[in-house]
Amino acid sequence: MSLVIVGLGITLGQHVSERALSEIQNADKVLVLVDGVALEWLKTVRPDLVSLHPCYGRDKSRKLAYQDMRDLIMAEVRQGFKVCCVFYGHPGIFADVPHMAIQATRALGLEARMDPGISAEACLYADLGLDPGKRGVASMEATQFLVFKRQIDPSALLLLWQVGICGDLSLKRFDTQEAKLALLVEKLSQYYPPDHEVILYEAAQLPIQDFRAQRLALKDLPRAQTAQITTLVVPPLTAPLERDEFWLQRLEPLQ
Repeated sequence: MSLVIVGLGITLGQHVSERALSEIQNADKVLVLVDGVALEWLKTVRPDLVSLHPCYGRDKSRKLAYQDMRDLIMAEVRQGFKVCCVFYGHPGIFADVPHMAIQATRALGLEARMDPGISAEACLYADLGLDPGKRGVASMEATQFLVFKRQIDPSALLLLWQVGICGDLSLKRFDTQEAKLALLVEKLSQYYPPDHEVILYEAAQLPIQDFRAQRLALKDLPRAQTAQITTLVVPPLTAPLERDEFWLQRLEPLQ
């Protein structure tokens, strides 16, 4: 009895690791939360796979759907199978079900492991030519930024994920509204001017696609087209970083 969670990466066929493919091929049971072309490709590797997508339902909270997915996974683990679960991208990033399933498996005293995958954030840095080591980075879900008290450093890069469902408190929608994006702009305007250039980013999911990098003024965000996979990239506002002389002077004698 064991559980391993793997990711396909973002670009189908190009990001999946040999280790992940081996786990998929050798597991007793394979459960997946992917769809479209990715699902059809996985069926060529494991025709007996089980999709977790039916756990979603009309007007059903995503929280309840995730609990149902965990329960399906754990039912297979409890039967003594070697279970492999497959998710998009990096399975531990912006994905509740993998963490829930691993915690539940370990609580039974059984082996559970997550293998890393290529994430949308890794693609973002490569596609946009950004280095988080240059100015630092704050990275969080868009709705989380909006509803919680967060302090933003505009001299660092800011990444707001899932902007396409920003403001959904019901956990039932798969899109957002112009009015909710306007609220996001209003809060961001506490730190950035209306004309500050931001980027709407979407990684390429198929080898024949190109990534999306739409540049626009912050004030124009509410009327922009977004999807669940859209990330709002807010470049640093200030030019050279201001040195903190207090800590610098304390460091110099230690050289």
